[in-house]
Amino acid sequence: MKNQSNLMEWLNQVVGEPYYFFHFLALFSYFIVRSSAANVLSPQITQHLFHREVQAILAFLMLAAYKMVREESWEGFIADTLFFGKIFLIALTLIMDYHLTLWDIVVFSVIYVMAQQPPFEKLGSSSKLTPLQLEALLTEGNTSRFWLVEFRSSFSSGCRRASRCFPELSITYSNKTLSFGIVDLGLFPNAAEKFGISPGGSMGQLPTYILFENNTEVSRFPEFNFEATPTLPVTTRLLARHFELDRLLLEYVNGK
Repeated sequence: MKNQSNLMEWLNQVVGEPYYFFHFLALFSYFIVRSSAANVLSPQITQHLFHREVQAILAFLMLAAYKMVREESWEGFIADTLFFGKIFLIALTLIMDYHLTLWDIVVFSVIYVMAQQPPFEKLGSSSKLTPLQLEALLTEGNTSRFWLVEFRSSFSSGCRRASRCFPELSITYSNKTLSFGIVDLGLFPNAAEKFGISPGGSMGQLPTYILFENNTEVSRFPEFNFEATPTLPVTTRLLARHFELDRLLLEYVNGK
């Protein structure tokens, strides 16, 4: 039943979300073009194209399997597999006709501009907060001792890829002393400067995660000096290790 539910959810996304729907139509159109071109292409080109198609399928499956193991989020996996699919599709159309290649590049560019990948919508045990609500929770001190806050924006591709990690993290580690909150900098851009976050340009600071203890910042990811070292992809394991959430959970269980 769970697998059927996941399948139906995926099918609903393919049909209902423009990002997935347009990509599905664009990638599926290759099979229509391929069947029509079979009557026009010479036998040598057709045989060469068939061999390249087999190689492309095998390479795509290998890359998809690798990403399935490495990626923790569904959004990240889909983004990567669609990227690989577009690369292989463009390479195959070059064998048939470069006009098809140019057409595919235009189509994928229009999709990129018109439709963005939807983020994971569920919150888990986290709460959406305004900057004023966050400030009140931190200063009043009558709620949780620790607050782990994700600062995100729906306009950031990195935020969309990692949008599933924080809710899943909150389900595992949320307790009476540790709470999780989300602040959307797309809605409240002025909050970025207050918390020392650069939301735009090439700085790459979104999403930013900050752990507060009694209104005092304890730790953040990425660090202020993140440009000195490459920032790792956001995963639940990375965040749990960086903020020592297992230790905080053990302290709560042991009553410290």
